[in-house]
Amino acid sequence: MQHTLALLVVNRPTVLNHIASLVSRRGYNITSIAAGSCEDPQKTRITLVVETDEETIDQIQKQLEKLVDVVSINNLTERNPIVRELALIKVKASAQHRSAIVDIANIFNAKIEDVHRESMVMELSGNPEKINALICLLEDQGIIEVTRTGLVALARGEDSSV
Repeated sequence: MQHTLALLVVNRPTVLNHIASLVSRRGYNITSIAAGSCEDPQKTRITLVVETDEETIDQIQKQLEKLVDVVSINNLTERNPIVRELALIKVKASAQHRSAIVDIANIFNAKIEDVHRESMVMELSGNPEKINALICLLEDQGIIEVTRTGLVALARGEDSSV
């Protein structure tokens, strides 16, 4: 099962590396990791997604809590968080197929970022299922490249993520 952890850490070099190393050193696969600034410039918010069971995620969380630079950590998995990801997708787009590709992009509210004679780049943000669905539809057109940011997540409502 995928578990989504929200961490608030001290904004310092090597903190992200320490977190990733701690998890991977124990043989657990990080499905996604995203870090960025937050409401406090002295801190960084990290969203970490790990594929593992309940017992193991508890162990990972306890290990992460021991790191000096970790201010707080919260398992958002069971809290129905708001989860988003950004993808850039470059697809083959000859003149005869371009309008069909634009129609597909419009269905998903994807933004066309770049158009060339034989290719097109689009941007889509949303939940991973939405991005996967767009990629699936574009495979028939010929995907050249895909890059994804990794998940970011926040708790819904009044609850704090960390």
